[in-house]
Amino acid sequence: MTDTTLQDAARNSKAWPFQEAQRLAKRLRDGKPGGEPVLFETGYGPSGLPHIGTFQEVLRTTFVRRAYEALTGQATRLVAFSDDMDGLRKVPDNLPNQAMLTENLGKPLSQIPDPFEKYESFAHHNNAMLREFLDRFGFEYEFVASSDRYNSGAFDDALKNVLAHNQDILDIMLPTLRAERAATYSPIMPISPATGVVLQVPVEIVDAQAGLIRFTDEDGSVIEQSALGGKSKLQWKVDFAMRWVALGVDYEMYGKDLTDTGVQSGKIARVLGGNKPEGLIYELFLDEKGEKISKSKGNGLTIEQWLEYGTQESLGFYIFPNPKSAKQLHTGVIPRAVDDYWQFRERLGEQPLDKQLGNPVWHLLRANETMTSPEAPGAGDTVPVSFGLLLNLASVLGAEASAENVSEYLTSYLGEPVSDPSVDAMIDAAVAYTRDFIVPTLNKRAPAENEAAALRALDEALANAANAADDADAETLQTAVYEIGKREELGFENLRDWFRALYETLLGSEQGPRMGSFIALYGVENSRKLIAEALAKA
Repeated sequence: MTDTTLQDAARNSKAWPFQEAQRLAKRLRDGKPGGEPVLFETGYGPSGLPHIGTFQEVLRTTFVRRAYEALTGQATRLVAFSDDMDGLRKVPDNLPNQAMLTENLGKPLSQIPDPFEKYESFAHHNNAMLREFLDRFGFEYEFVASSDRYNSGAFDDALKNVLAHNQDILDIMLPTLRAERAATYSPIMPISPATGVVLQVPVEIVDAQAGLIRFTDEDGSVIEQSALGGKSKLQWKVDFAMRWVALGVDYEMYGKDLTDTGVQSGKIARVLGGNKPEGLIYELFLDEKGEKISKSKGNGLTIEQWLEYGTQESLGFYIFPNPKSAKQLHTGVIPRAVDDYWQFRERLGEQPLDKQLGNPVWHLLRANETMTSPEAPGAGDTVPVSFGLLLNLASVLGAEASAENVSEYLTSYLGEPVSDPSVDAMIDAAVAYTRDFIVPTLNKRAPAENEAAALRALDEALANAANAADDADAETLQTAVYEIGKREELGFENLRDWFRALYETLLGSEQGPRMGSFIALYGVENSRKLIAEALAKA
């Protein structure tokens, strides 16, 4: 496949990353001056521990970035920006050392001790957590900390520009504020030389070119000091705009809760001599109660929790579709995401190019640069067993379930050991998920009279299959299960009732696997023992 072929397909693709890339390409018809890389930015506020909402913004931005590269062939950069100069306004509920954090309220996050006592500051701890995950996933990005830019003087010229347009910015912002807030609002927030707190006080611009400001400190003293070199911090909406202009950002997406921020920051960017970047406003993730996920509340899923109960690929797969639609994010969505990922990955190798560009796996495989063309290794890969089947096996094993014995069953089922890191990850996740969410809810009921008769018939069929071991494959077993469910004398209105009976009496669950595959994996004799246990309750 040639680059031209890919570009032609990209120009016509309706997949949302390509739709975004097409808008950006229309704006940058000839690329950036001098062939400079097109800059994508994603922001992170390290006031709380990183969660999947943080990660998804980097991933979705990367989807658009890779789509833009495929569309245009132009060079790009991705900056992950941490606003760690922001003052801590509230102590998150899920952190240790609450008293220490309370004592440091109002100070820049980069100046507050790490409550976990591992890093030089609270911000450094949370930044490290974010970077560790992004690195593990294989993103290509440049990490930029606000504190480094402010303290080193790299933002000094941008700050002078803000000071020179102080009144213009006030004219934009004051009409949007309540009277009480407007009375103390200043685009620039000085840092108290006495307490180190980021102050929300009126500021007089003494000399914009020199960066000199005057304000009243918390103790009532009038202070005249430089706003440069880390001695001040811009208000959030002003800071957003300043970064866009100072860094030359071309694309940045943000959540629906920042819609107004984007409007006001766009106006400020124009005042500062720049433009609002292209970007997508995405819907927010919700927890299982339908409430917005919040870093301070610590609700929803953490990155670590998803990776304990699911796989890395499934996380990206779940995030990919419909960014403008809200998604609930809780452990219940994980199993389907794992299996759906592999179904879409298997299809990828057989799809024509235009369909590949709409397949989430195409974007996921390019996101970490493991794949540079759809024909590269990985396009049509599959796994020999579904995650759902592994969950059912682990649930039957119950307290005895472990990665080792699940692997042993899988080896027996396949006739050879599996040496695939993807399968190993699925097994580990299935054992953890079953232990914490399935086993505690299992409740095997006694079979009804007709169900008991059907189970006896199934036991007889399995005994016959065991005597003809060569034919006891998953398809043969599935056919036997089907035939029993169709017998009129057993009284099932439809096959669904028969399968529900199997799940509820043998597995203790309302839903379950394809029974032929389960019996083949668990073993005919072990499955007969399950039937015997169920019949003992009849």
